[in-house]
Formats: sequence, C-alpha cells, structure tokens
Amino acid sequence: MGITQRARGVLRRRDPEQTTVPGSRNVVFGPSLPDESTVHLVLDLGLRIGEVQMASGAGASDVTATIIGVVSAYGLPHCEVDVIYTSITVSCYRGTEQPPITSLRVVRNRSIDYTRLADVEKLLRRITSGEISASDAYADLDRITTAPHPFPRWVATLAWAGMAASLAVLLGGGEDPFLPLVAAGTSALVDRIGRLLNKRALPFFFQQAVGGAIATSLALGAYAAGMLHDPPLAIAASIIVLLSGMTVVGSMQDAITGYNVTAAGRMAELAMMTAGLIAGVVLALYVGLRIGGENVAGLDAQSLGRAQVSTPALLLSVQVLAGASTSACFALASYAPPRPLLIAGIAGGVAAGVHATLIVQGGVELNPVLAGAVATTVVGFAGGIVARRLEIPALVVAVSAVSPLLPGLATYRGLFELSVLRSPAGVATLMLAVATGLALGAGVVLGEYLAQPVRSRLGRLERRISGPRLSGPLRPSKRRLD
Repeated sequence: MGITQRARGVLRRRDPEQTTVPGSRNVVFGPSLPDESTVHLVLDLGLRIGEVQMASGAGASDVTATIIGVVSAYGLPHCEVDVIYTSITVSCYRGTEQPPITSLRVVRNRSIDYTRLADVEKLLRRITSGEISASDAYADLDRITTAPHPFPRWVATLAWAGMAASLAVLLGGGEDPFLPLVAAGTSALVDRIGRLLNKRALPFFFQQAVGGAIATSLALGAYAAGMLHDPPLAIAASIIVLLSGMTVVGSMQDAITGYNVTAAGRMAELAMMTAGLIAGVVLALYVGLRIGGENVAGLDAQSLGRAQVSTPALLLSVQVLAGASTSACFALASYAPPRPLLIAGIAGGVAAGVHATLIVQGGVELNPVLAGAVATTVVGFAGGIVARRLEIPALVVAVSAVSPLLPGLATYRGLFELSVLRSPAGVATLMLAVATGLALGAGVVLGEYLAQPVRSRLGRLERRISGPRLSGPLRPSKRRLD
C-alpha cells in the first residue's frame, strides 16, 4: 500500500438539483459527511491518538490503521493518511464540490509511557465499537495525555538499575557478586545524570555519549579497586540499558511493511544515538588506558579484549529468570501497567530461554544472529496472540522481550578492538552487532505476522489493512459506513 492508506467508504451521489457540474450529467459525487466542525474534531482526535502511538515506538502501519479506524468510526469514510517519522497528515475527501480538509500534527515528544499507550488502546476499542461519542473521546484523550506518570521517577531509576543487574547475570556474571551491584549503581547514576541533562535540553546524542563515558569509566574504576573481575560485562550491561527502548522493532516493521521514509528516519535516529554511545565508550577507554597504562585498572589490553568472548554456560533456569527480570524491569522503567508488566517479563524469560537453548544448551553453538531471530520470532508469535487476547498492547511485549538479547557485549568488543587494540577485526564485530539488532526486530515482526491467521474473528477492516500489527485496533467499527 505504500505510505498512503485509504479508508474506503461508499461515495454517494448527491442531489442533482443542488449542484451542476459540466460534463457530469448534472451529478456531483462525494461522501455524505458530518458538519465541518465535527470533521475537524475527528481528524484532530485521530492525529493525537496517532501521535501517542508514534511517541511510544509504534510502526507507521499501526498508526495509519489506527487513524483510519477512528475516522471511519465517526463517519469519515474517505480519508488519506500520510505518516513519516516526525509528522502525521490526514486529509478528508469531501467530494468533487468542496476542497478536502487537511490536518497535520508534528511528533515532537518521544517519551515512552506504556500506561498512556495502554489507556489509549482501551479508548480505541471503545471508539471502534461505537461506545463513545467524538467529543467524549476527545475529552478522555486529553485526560490521558495530560495525566502524570503512574509512579515517581525514582521508581523508574530503580527499574533501570534492576535491569542492568539482571543483564550482568544474563551475560555471564553470575559468579561475581559485585558485578550486578556495580552495573546497577552505574545505570542508576547514568539515568539521574541523563535526566538532569535532558532538563537542560542537551541533544540526545551528547546524552548518550555522557552515559557511555560514565558507564565505562566506573567499570574501569571498579576493576582498579578490585571489585570486578570482568569489567566488560558491566560495560556491556550499561550499553544495553542505554540502547533499550530504541526503535529497532519499529524500524524493521516500517521497512518490512513498505513505509520506507519512516523506516529511514527511525534508523537514522538509531544510528545517531548509537554513535553517541560509541563516542562515549571509546573516549573513556582511550583516556583510561592512556592515563594508567599497564596499571590502569590492572588491565592488560589483550586480556580485556579477550574477556568473555564466549559467555560461560549458565544454568538454563538462571538465564530464563535473568531474561524475565530484564524485560520486566524495562517495562517498569517505561511505566507499564501491572498486567503488561507481567506478560513482558514472561516474554523476556521465553526469549532468553530459547536463545540460551539454541546457543548454550544445544550442544552446537548456533550463529547468534540466527539464534536471536528465532527467539524473537517465537516471542512475536506467542505475544501477538496472548497480548490481543488479554487486550494489552503487543508493542509493550515485543519491545520488552527484545531487551535481554540486544548485542551489548558484541558492541563493546568491537569498540575495544577498534579503539584500543587497533584491530580491523573490530569492524566485523560491530557489523555482527548491527546484524543481530536487525535480526531481533525482524524476528518480532515475522512472529506477529505468523500469529495473524491464528487470531479469530478477523474483521473486514483488519483484513483490508492486514500486515504485522503491534498496536492499534484489530476490529472494524460497528457503525455503518453506508
């Protein structure tokens, strides 16, 4: 379908006594619409709902389908929706007699609040089932978007710390009791400093650079103090925390579903944020090793580069628990409500368990790119079914489940090989990290696509806009469009 989707409807033939159009047998074609003020209200309602979804990382196809569902529910059967990464445009066709009404909304705020997304999903179900008027829906949406976060910001900080500690165990640090503590403390400090920098409107690129530099410096310092045996694991855990929540899943969904402009915008942002993180990590490594030389953190450059090239074989149960804790902490840090939080934790445990089974427990070491893709495909398939059955946003489950498998350790190893060892092998390692990240996103989208035939009661609207769906309505409006 490309970037533009069309809400189909019946084009009515208007009264030929009212308008004469030369060469058209005195007939003007066009839809029967509500009054102009209602059209403006409905278009703005759809745009604001789409903005919440875009800010939460939903794909352009989901946003398009959502807006189509909203405008169709309120009697606008013929609208064009154009979604790019930074703006959403909706144009309502009013026939051959009147010009279309076009509205545009710029997406500026990208703060993730999964409670807000869940509330918007509930409102969408009421809208598409015809249970609420446009004016009441607009009032409810205003209440949802202006409500404060469901719990204090320090709870989110603790959640980021818990996520880093879980990742440290998942990456192979279960035998070092101080590693989870150092990783947790580092991530908590990075989060608080990042919040201060964000209040001062520092570009996110530099925030990522500061976060990467702090995480690397603290890990090297802890190693120098004798608290850590494997600082690369602490650095890798912090890298994953800083990379989590980025638009890996949304980028792959947009690319696969044909929204290439939006996919390019998401990937460009992802590349810039990752570049900022790389700059911070490389700077800290370079300065630390130059200042301390052989004695810096007691590290030998070669030994640090070889640290944890292959993670130790942890018990499968430990990996499942660590993966579940990682995803649950990420969902909590993103203000997810209780039920999505629980499902996200289960999905993370499943993803980590499948990944560990394929790589560690399977006897033959599988390619990490393929293992990650298989694990997230399983999660995307199961999550696509369970999330819709429980009426929770599938996007929350998908993004959270990907978090334990993000290639933080591979990213660190590639950076160390390039910046410290000056080895061209670092390029190949970084490319492996990029390929792993893309495979994770593609696996989720494939799993969601495979789950569609399993879901029952597919309506006419869903069949027409079928494709991998992680957010928005799946059922058509119960209101008649003709």
